[in-house]
Amino acid sequence: MPELPEVEVTRRGIAPFLEGRDITGVVQRRSGLRWPFPVGLDMLLKGQRVMSTGRRGKYLLIHFAHGTLIIHLGMSGHLRMLPEGHPPQKHDHFDLLLGAQVMRFTDPRRFGAVLWHAQAEGDIESHTLLRRLGVEPLTSENLAVLLHRQTRNRSAAIKQVLLAGDIVVGVGNIYACESLFEAGIHPNTAARRISLARYEKLAAAIRRVLAAAIEQGGSSLRDFIGADGQSGYFQQNYFVYDRESEACRHCDAPVRRIVQGQRSTFYCGRCQR
Repeated sequence: MPELPEVEVTRRGIAPFLEGRDITGVVQRRSGLRWPFPVGLDMLLKGQRVMSTGRRGKYLLIHFAHGTLIIHLGMSGHLRMLPEGHPPQKHDHFDLLLGAQVMRFTDPRRFGAVLWHAQAEGDIESHTLLRRLGVEPLTSENLAVLLHRQTRNRSAAIKQVLLAGDIVVGVGNIYACESLFEAGIHPNTAARRISLARYEKLAAAIRRVLAAAIEQGGSSLRDFIGADGQSGYFQQNYFVYDRESEACRHCDAPVRRIVQGQRSTFYCGRCQR
């Protein structure tokens, strides 16, 4: 599944082609994806100007004067900028037309979403999918303090707390594994047992890992490509994720794998205590 870095890479890729441009049409090749497409979306958007683009967690936001288009890439989706008239393929389900160019949404597994939030319904943060999300890890100035304060009564493993997304958003499975490794924290450690000092290390690690992933175009596992059609290469620099039994890059001990909440967790038993 595309995580925060992949979504941010996508946003940065489409922003120069969308911002300040007028929508000339919408093409829907099915009734919806995870949820039905908004009724009358073509009428809502045709002739409207894109004011800006944004991201909230793993949700892409395309802002107009009268509302916001919300896009989620799901398990296997990606957006590409293509020339107008480019023939659609089997899994190309949605197009946003911008004159001579097209923003095309491809989603083989159809777990993605295209939704509309009208300005009359309130601030975008009030949308049902966004209002319970935690803070943004790259911009929150007090992430360590927040993590420490909100986990004093949580006995759940720190890896699961990161994935929950109600304290900090967008730290998915890959980047949680990598961040916990960099901070030297065992993924099974109860969140309430972690001190403020260790949360400061974890917060710094989360920022560094996510920033590095964005810089390297994200992780291209299975279907993800950027808006320019290029693959990311952060997966080439994983320290623990998907490296079971391989030597730890720090201490040479074998990387271990456990299952937490039906997801694989990778860690070094020597470096992470």
